[in-house]
Amino acid sequence: MKVVLIGYMGSGKTTVGKLLAKELNFEFVDLDVYIETRLNQKISDLFATKGELYFRKKESELLNELLDDNRDLVIALGGGTPCYGVNMDTILQKTDLVFYLKLSIASLIQRLHKEKNHRPLIAHLKDEDLPEFIGKHIFERGVFYSRAHFTIIGDLKDAEAVKEEIVTLLP
Repeated sequence: MKVVLIGYMGSGKTTVGKLLAKELNFEFVDLDVYIETRLNQKISDLFATKGELYFRKKESELLNELLDDNRDLVIALGGGTPCYGVNMDTILQKTDLVFYLKLSIASLIQRLHKEKNHRPLIAHLKDEDLPEFIGKHIFERGVFYSRAHFTIIGDLKDAEAVKEEIVTLLP
């Protein structure tokens, strides 16, 4: 069985994913970490040295590898993963357990403001530019995220509560 968590950066995919995997006694895989480990290179370096197209191709290949793996896994995807190529179609074909962890723009700003320096996509932005940047991204990606089998609203919930809500929806 594969449980796939999607959503914007800062939505809690990794935190919730680890809790969920522990509860279910599944292995947890963060796709970004998996990519870096398998390719022996940081994602930021892959972008810089080989470009985004190379990265997205490898991301799709390694995503497929995980989805075809025989182990029970909880997989946290990068925020952009479902939005490239046929990734979302592939995910939906290979599992019936795709969860979109959805947060309001205000909640995302609150979370991401604290960790901005650790997020290459937003590290260069001024604080006052975060709302427009995040809002634009959410608008663009929403069409992909909304295809998930389940949408979990994470505003005003801690990771444990989100995990519990997911558990109640599992077969």
